[in-house]
Amino acid sequence: MGNCIICGKPVDGLVCESHEEDVAFEFEGTSPSQLTPGRFYRGSVDGYADFGVFVDVGDHVTGLLHRSELDRRLESLEWEPGDAVYVQVLDVRDNGNVDLGWSIRQSAREFRGELVDAPDGERLPDGEEDGSVDVGTPSAGGSTAGGGQAVAEATTNETVAATPTMEVEEPDTPLKRTTIGSLADQVGSIVRLEGEVIGVRQTSGPTVFELSDESATVECAAFEEAGVRAYPAVDVGDVVALEGEVERHHGSIQVETERIERLEGEGLEAVESRLAEAVEDEARPADVEPLADHDAVLALEEELLEAATAIRRAVVEARPIVIRHAATADGYVAGAAVERAVLPLVREKHTRDDAEYHYVERRPLEGRIYDMDAATDDVTDMLEARDRHGEGLPLFVLVGTGSTAESVDAYELLDVYGADRLVIDDTPADGAVADAVSVVVTPTEPDATVTATALSANVAAHVNADVRGELAHLPAISYWEGAPEEYVDLAAEAGYDETAVSERREAVALEAYYQSYKDKRELVADLLFGDGEGAEGDLAAHVSGQFRAKLDAEIETARLNAERLEADGVAVLALDTAAFTHRFDFPSTGLLLDELFRREREEGPFVLLGLDEDELHLRATPDVDVRELGGLVDGATADAGVRAVGGRDGHLEFLVGERAAVREAALEAVGELLG
Repeated sequence: MGNCIICGKPVDGLVCESHEEDVAFEFEGTSPSQLTPGRFYRGSVDGYADFGVFVDVGDHVTGLLHRSELDRRLESLEWEPGDAVYVQVLDVRDNGNVDLGWSIRQSAREFRGELVDAPDGERLPDGEEDGSVDVGTPSAGGSTAGGGQAVAEATTNETVAATPTMEVEEPDTPLKRTTIGSLADQVGSIVRLEGEVIGVRQTSGPTVFELSDESATVECAAFEEAGVRAYPAVDVGDVVALEGEVERHHGSIQVETERIERLEGEGLEAVESRLAEAVEDEARPADVEPLADHDAVLALEEELLEAATAIRRAVVEARPIVIRHAATADGYVAGAAVERAVLPLVREKHTRDDAEYHYVERRPLEGRIYDMDAATDDVTDMLEARDRHGEGLPLFVLVGTGSTAESVDAYELLDVYGADRLVIDDTPADGAVADAVSVVVTPTEPDATVTATALSANVAAHVNADVRGELAHLPAISYWEGAPEEYVDLAAEAGYDETAVSERREAVALEAYYQSYKDKRELVADLLFGDGEGAEGDLAAHVSGQFRAKLDAEIETARLNAERLEADGVAVLALDTAAFTHRFDFPSTGLLLDELFRREREEGPFVLLGLDEDELHLRATPDVDVRELGGLVDGATADAGVRAVGGRDGHLEFLVGERAAVREAALEAVGELLG
């Protein structure tokens, strides 16, 4: 019979069951079966795989820390082979495989004791007396140097009661306030910070508070007891003074908290005033200077300024930014433009190395509508992030999507929870949308020759002037034809000739189709900005070649099966896309019809009609308002359930059983509108 090294309770061994997770074990066994699930072990990195990290727990025992167990992206880990790490053994399988879990504690001093897990039982580390364990030097506020409370010394001779928390005298001279932005130069120092708590998450070890001041944000770990909420009275939104020791944790700055005090009175007012002034100073760009003298953009200077201010404000206030965009070439490039501007600002704002993956998300959408399905998904994610990790509600940036009335229900759901939203699109926003979101950046005229990318790149240039030069070629990439000379010249000045521009457009269009629900952040950055080594030209040219081969083959099939008709003197090319396209292979129906229309377009009125199982897509010269077309078709087919989706450049939906009637009514309506 011995005593627990943490609490002194009599146990068979050296640690009681309730404090087993407070101890870091050194494994001296030679078989996985000798490991004890639930315990935390010191190991060393053996190597990486696509699915996780292999960690040597002992000389002859290796386990897998699966990427799903990490609290960050696998790519953001800075571990090198041989680095000492701490992991939790989750399970030892019958075949000897060892499943490992993440440990927020990555140094011995963050645990409350150390033991050796040997084949004949646990023992104290070599050099330790067989009677007590040094569990950390108490510091200000009664905490150990690792962030824990002072604990008892235990002996092996008789039961010893826990030692009361040590009282530490306050320093004669109070600590002066320092800013979070200066912490990198103060590692090892005790500091005082004042700011707003913008996030709280409970780990299996400490409670992690995310603190923000006028300069940056930082994570502050406070330890009460393994898995127990420290400072339960302090929550998101509180303005506090915090004292602790500055450390590096996985390469990121972190503060080991010794004391947190909620501010009141003059102290509270001073911090709130300082934070408000910082937000105001940082958020609004100094002036408006569009990338080029493009009339459609020049008419929206105030809207560009408002959108840039809203995005910058979210960064300053340490709120996540969720970029929603259509899964098209224009949508991906437009979304990437905003992402390119925001990422450096987030890196500057947050001391955590992987903050850019937590505070900036780009989520593609299948269509041009931000519907209830997408909004419900977003609300579920943001509420989970709020409840589990204490994150603030995000700003939703809708790019190349969400400008029509069909999205209003989704916006109202976001509004219930107070989540801000703004829209950047090449289609004039419906009045209901303008009322449902905070900022709208859309053209004032329906026939404006502007793309979502042209608008978003101009917004992004005002979000972050430092990346302005990196965005110069993006507007030209987004035009399949008829790019304004201003953007062609801008791209050329940036080093992108016509071939380079078209290769990137085609490459992004191909990659947008595959895994269309994923952001493909790194791949898109390689294609557009050449971030990957050797990626800029070779990758775009290679993927562009695949694009042309696949598209040309599908265009040839469509040509062979399209019908040439006439409706009141209007030339019509009708394609049954349900029967004569490979609907689940590249290209998408929309991209196929766009390219077929460009290649087959004739002089005078010309219409390409694509009829799917329950959708009708139209391309026409001159442009046809799909909503007007939908009204005519609906009037002629009362039982077909016809409705226009996505505005004047959208498509019609109808009941499958009325497909033939809708086709005939559409041909008649086209003749009426253009004949």
